[in-house]
Amino acid sequence: MNRVVHPIEEESYRRLRARLDTSHFPPLTRAVVERVIHSAADLDYATDLVMDESCLEKAHAALHAGAPVVVDVEMVAAGITRRETVCRLRDAVAGDGLTRSAHAIRLAYEQVGPGALWVIGNAPTALEELLTLDASPALVIGLPVGFVGAVESKAALRESGLPAVSNVSEKGGSAVASAALNALLYHPTSPEEKP
Repeated sequence: MNRVVHPIEEESYRRLRARLDTSHFPPLTRAVVERVIHSAADLDYATDLVMDESCLEKAHAALHAGAPVVVDVEMVAAGITRRETVCRLRDAVAGDGLTRSAHAIRLAYEQVGPGALWVIGNAPTALEELLTLDASPALVIGLPVGFVGAVESKAALRESGLPAVSNVSEKGGSAVASAALNALLYHPTSPEEKP
């Protein structure tokens, strides 16, 4: 995907790299770390994020081969501007011990089936519900934010063994979750392309 990078973004990345050396990260990990930091202006994400380069490589290939992208809320979808996403929150209802967010994940899974990339930046209960499904995801970007359930749901994601991008702290949110997906979306698929 060729994209025109605005001079403000170029300068922002220059300043980020002047304050933090990211050159030791493998290519896709570096792309995710830098884009997340850029989205939040928070250098601590460099040590807070948890991911595996080989999982990112497989997810990158799946994304560029057209795998569906599912998001937990419209705010995450709004941050992913160069790809259609599935968000079923408007159709979801709370009940039977399920939050609306958890029900939306069930509805989305019924729609897309296995192999999707899941981007959760808002609701820990959405991430918890995804972990109960046999979703066989290409990747789970699990970056819900908050003081109730966020840390625990992200720890459960890491313990699940699913291919994932998560973080250790309470931090997260729609902007950083969409930034992590965009890092994979914008990263070149061939050496000739520029990010």
